[in-house]
Amino acid sequence: MSNLMYNKMWHQTQEALNTLLDKESQKMTEPQRNKVLVFQMLATFYIKYVQIFRNMENVYDQIVHPQKRMLIRKVLDGVMGRILELKNEMVELELTEFHYFDDILQDLKLAPQQLDVPIPRYFLKERLEVIKGREKTLARILNECGLDLPKVKYAVKSLAFEEAIKLIQIAERARQGRLRAMFMRQIFLQECRAREMKLLGHRLTDTSLAALQIQKVWRGFHQSKKTVKEREEEMVFLGMKPPPLFNEVSAAIVQSEHVTRLRNEVQLKHEQSYQEALINIKEELKLMEGQDIKEHLQDQIRQWFIECRNLTGTFPDYPNQEDGGSAIIFSNKTPEQVIEDILANQEEEEKLKKKKKKEEKKENKPKKSKKEKERKGSTKEKTTKEEDEEWKMSPSLFLQLMEEGNSLYKDMWLNKDESWNFPQDYDPELIKEEKRKELELEIRVQVDELMRQELKNLKLAVNREKELPARGKKGKKGKGKKGKKKGKRGKKDKDLTADRTIESLYKELVEEGLLIQALKVNLSDYIGEYSYLGTTLRQVAVEPMPSLLDVKQLITLYGILPLGSPEVHEKAPLVKSLLLAGPPGVGKKMLVHAICTETGATLFNLSSSNIAGKYPGKTGLQMMLHLVFKVARQFQPSVVWIQDTEKTFYKRVPLAERQNEPKRLKKHLPKLLKLLKPDDRILIVGTTQRPFDADLQSFCRVYQKIILVPRPDYASRYVLWKQIILRNGGVLTNALNISCLSKVTDGFTQGQIVKVIKEVLTDRRVRQQSHKPLTAVEFITMMTSMSPVYKEEEESFKNWYAKTPLGKKRMLSLTIGGNKEKEKEKGKKKGKKGKKKK
Repeated sequence: MSNLMYNKMWHQTQEALNTLLDKESQKMTEPQRNKVLVFQMLATFYIKYVQIFRNMENVYDQIVHPQKRMLIRKVLDGVMGRILELKNEMVELELTEFHYFDDILQDLKLAPQQLDVPIPRYFLKERLEVIKGREKTLARILNECGLDLPKVKYAVKSLAFEEAIKLIQIAERARQGRLRAMFMRQIFLQECRAREMKLLGHRLTDTSLAALQIQKVWRGFHQSKKTVKEREEEMVFLGMKPPPLFNEVSAAIVQSEHVTRLRNEVQLKHEQSYQEALINIKEELKLMEGQDIKEHLQDQIRQWFIECRNLTGTFPDYPNQEDGGSAIIFSNKTPEQVIEDILANQEEEEKLKKKKKKEEKKENKPKKSKKEKERKGSTKEKTTKEEDEEWKMSPSLFLQLMEEGNSLYKDMWLNKDESWNFPQDYDPELIKEEKRKELELEIRVQVDELMRQELKNLKLAVNREKELPARGKKGKKGKGKKGKKKGKRGKKDKDLTADRTIESLYKELVEEGLLIQALKVNLSDYIGEYSYLGTTLRQVAVEPMPSLLDVKQLITLYGILPLGSPEVHEKAPLVKSLLLAGPPGVGKKMLVHAICTETGATLFNLSSSNIAGKYPGKTGLQMMLHLVFKVARQFQPSVVWIQDTEKTFYKRVPLAERQNEPKRLKKHLPKLLKLLKPDDRILIVGTTQRPFDADLQSFCRVYQKIILVPRPDYASRYVLWKQIILRNGGVLTNALNISCLSKVTDGFTQGQIVKVIKEVLTDRRVRQQSHKPLTAVEFITMMTSMSPVYKEEEESFKNWYAKTPLGKKRMLSLTIGGNKEKEKEKGKKKGKKGKKKK
């Protein structure tokens, strides 16, 4: 795609955003009472914002104009934050983390795949050098400590010389035996043919019979081949089978990848030239226009002195530099407007004095009786109850940001003629406008100093006035109080490692195994499919288990997007901690590593098994937590991972684990969460296989968001088998029935499926596929030794989740809703009976 195409795409996306902002402002003013309609409204806004986000992310990644990219980035962050806000609203309304939009997607004519929230590529792209630098330092420290052990694919055993000779002899004898067997088979076949020739010698003389036999065999073979080909073509036509060369990379994709690489290089060049232009153009403006700006400001301020003197009879007090100097008075105003403001301020002061007098008179009046107050209170309560029934959207912090970006787009780029700027380099006129304002502010500071002195001289010369001394006593007292308060805070937030460098702390944590290297796993590697029956199951009052892609989307929304963007993390609904609960092998650990990979986050491991015996005692624990969170703040974004987190919140610690002290962090984690601010891009992630063993209250106090990670359903298993077999060098043929495999492996987890595929698809088996295709039996036989996740275990997870705060609210809302429906039905029946009696 060319620059023109991406510009067109940007304009279309901005138009869509503009219409959506108008609709949202209209809908938010209307009061809503029906929860179903409210959810549909929120869901449609959410889906539309996701579509805008997908397009905007693509545009930001590909467009090369540096000034356009700045504006797109601003809008992109706004859209990202608004998606998180709408998600939060839907959770509070439906009281569940998982939502299903089947009916809305049908109305909007969208596929479920278009609901995928993309991970912005700039998260890694713009921090690539920093991430690489951190990886190098981590690898160097691990190498120095001897912790970075090479991964050995095959274990090599040392053999004695005699044993090695025996092994070679066995292999050689086996080879010779196979050759001898092949030779003997050929001899045997030759003898058989000779016997047949003797028996059928008289028949073979008839050439017509021989030709007929050959024709019969050939036609049968040819027809069977033709039938197979036609059947395959029909399957491709029906969409039940991928077309040939479907999995092979096409030339168009290779070309597009090459173009994106070139585009990225152009982006970097344009950005560098833009940064250089910012400095050069400012210096040019300083030389060319600096003196004129200075003289203009001086004339403006002198005129203000004279006008104030004429109106009030005295010269004005010059504003302090801390308050903003003369910029406060002349903020985009002419001297005439300034005079009008002075007169208006005088009138306001007189009005305030009159109001104060009236208030003093009212205070002297007798107070109202208690009964009247009670009556008013009861009426107020009634009104508040009525108001509570009406749903209201919580105020957004991102709508203003998007509206600002949208108005800037309309003013600057909507009707801009760019016919002169074909390569899409920076616009010098826009830089001049920005730098003029900066230059004016810098010159204003110098002018203010000169004009303060000039005002002193004027006062002395004309009025023979002296400037009143500044009030010092009150200021000093205030300063003293503030200083004392700061001293108290300093004691609380005492830095235990003030004398040490951050590099030494980083090294210590790596050596202790608390700071670990994240595995290179992308979120796209977490394979799954959508739950297409979610809405229908909820209509029948059955709560469905979430699909794998629902989990993946929550990880993106709660983990990746806030950690990747500082602007979104500061303003969006703050998620400080996540809990991933599910049976073993469903990919909880993989999701933690995927968060780190997608955001370039630093990974800390505070699992009870990992911290056992490290930093003993209370002071040691305080030091450990101080080190972890100090380094995490410095190297943010950071993820603090607590594996088997139920051990930290045990109801009763087993005897075997008492020596390890698994509950060391239980009291400290809630305190640490309170200390985390919106500026701190730190996420605490817990993973658990047995959440039932933990104390639920303290568990839910620490973890804000609890996500159930289920075993894969049929659709997810089908996709998983296909993808993993292909990734491990397998070839899909008609001999391998993947649908059968997916049905048979119901209850087995992703980890078990991946393990089986890797065990079956050895290097030798991959080479044999050309003459011996893969079959389902090979995989099923390997799975017989594994135990699946039964429905009872899945139900136990669902029952546990129903006891969590959000689960309780959900169950309560469903029971209340059911009771209301029953009452309505009873009312209808009574009405019908009454009519019959009449």
